[in-house]
Amino acid sequence: MEHSKQLPSKQLPSEQPLRIDIVSDVVCPWCVIGYRQLAEALKQTNTEHEIHWHPFELNPNMPSAGQNMREHIMEKYGSSKQESDASRARLMEAGNEVGFTFNFNDDTRMHNTFNLHQLLHWADQQGRMHDLKQALFVAHFTNGRNISDNAVLADIAAEIGLDRDEALAVLADQRFAKEVRAEEQHWQQQGIQSVPAVIFNKRHLVSGAQGVENFKNILQQLADMPD
Repeated sequence: MEHSKQLPSKQLPSEQPLRIDIVSDVVCPWCVIGYRQLAEALKQTNTEHEIHWHPFELNPNMPSAGQNMREHIMEKYGSSKQESDASRARLMEAGNEVGFTFNFNDDTRMHNTFNLHQLLHWADQQGRMHDLKQALFVAHFTNGRNISDNAVLADIAAEIGLDRDEALAVLADQRFAKEVRAEEQHWQQQGIQSVPAVIFNKRHLVSGAQGVENFKNILQQLADMPD
């Protein structure tokens, strides 16, 4: 998830806000770190921009009840407990640098996120996807809430001002399942295999949490490109 590459190309007219598409998953720790780094770089460079979030599932085959995170990581990557602990320490340090708190413990769980992406799709129709995305990051990584539980997801939606009953209905009837699946497939067909994947102006792909300074350099390079 930390691997990076950039595909240089020609930028859209500079008088337009910088379009930023971010393909990510709520249970991806480097996604929240990378976003926070990018947000700080945008702030420091005073870059006019618009952000669009897109779905990606790290664990599409995971049961709906989820799995213990340490067990999942050790099974998926073959890592030892010591390696898992070291990874968590790196994440916590990186989180602290961008003002985000990771609270890992032995009961921290990994989740199937298909329902979350459907809820985010619904929130986008009300102009609130970004707010819900941030709330879900905090709910999962900081507060350890059970985001496999539809009632918890509806609570989180309500906490940012969305309608709780409607959120429950969206999750119950899976009305946006087809749209979310189609968008996931679209990004996979574009070659996105890991997240975070950040696409600037639909032409420049940057993968991974680059760090504030690297993102600032990328933004400067984009600003300096001829129209």
